[in-house]
Amino acid sequence: MNKKARCFLALCILFSLLSFPWSKAAEPTKQISIYVNGIHTGMSTHLLGESTYVPLREFCAALADCSISWDDARREATITCKGLSMTIPNKGEYFIANGRCLFFARGVYSSNGHLYLPVRALAKAFGATVTWNPGSMTVSVTPGTPILSADNYYGTEDLHWLSRLISAESKGEPLLGQIAVGNVVLNRVHSGSYPNTIYDVIFDMQYGVQFEPVENKMIYNDPDPLSVLAAKICLEGYQVADNSLYFLNERIAKSKWIVNHCSYVMTIGNHTFYQ
Repeated sequence: MNKKARCFLALCILFSLLSFPWSKAAEPTKQISIYVNGIHTGMSTHLLGESTYVPLREFCAALADCSISWDDARREATITCKGLSMTIPNKGEYFIANGRCLFFARGVYSSNGHLYLPVRALAKAFGATVTWNPGSMTVSVTPGTPILSADNYYGTEDLHWLSRLISAESKGEPLLGQIAVGNVVLNRVHSGSYPNTIYDVIFDMQYGVQFEPVENKMIYNDPDPLSVLAAKICLEGYQVADNSLYFLNERIAKSKWIVNHCSYVMTIGNHTFYQ
């Protein structure tokens, strides 16, 4: 075999090896089937990460008699059913159901003019239970009673102080960063080493002022609307800051005690989180 032939053969082998993983990845995956009350709906699904996304309109129609409208100017859908009102911003990371803020990190997915949301997030709004069968690749949804309204679910004082702390500490930060700040407060509430209410954690003076907005009085300012959403998301139980008990903006922090004595967890925006 001459030199040119050997080079050509080597290139063919290399190309086939490089192409193999892409061919495997392109193989079609099994369709996830959605059942509601034991009836196969036939709706299309998309798998994003570990979340099964379902078409908003079809899912709502399968669960209840709903009225659905689209506001093109605001780029959001409104769904009204018995006992449930929802607003879904296009490409948002959350939607509003009976005044409550339900969060999903990957956001709304749009395909062929249809909005897709995670089945578990939508089911929570309807008060439905979701069962996943990995063997048959099926999701079974059993309808229930729509979730409580925000007025009946969030403690008024908890939302009041948590949203103000988040706004004072992280106004202008991305939503995930604001959620993480709220997580720190709630992690302290649940830790056993701090007071057991949001108000008492924020105003804790056992080892000196814990949060600068308490000292500079910014804690009493009205919260930014995004901070109110972040507070609601935290009160729903969504966690992005793991077990973090501290955070700081290292660029402007007056003290480096946290950096020197605690374990690094993550950085979101201008804040670094520690435990």
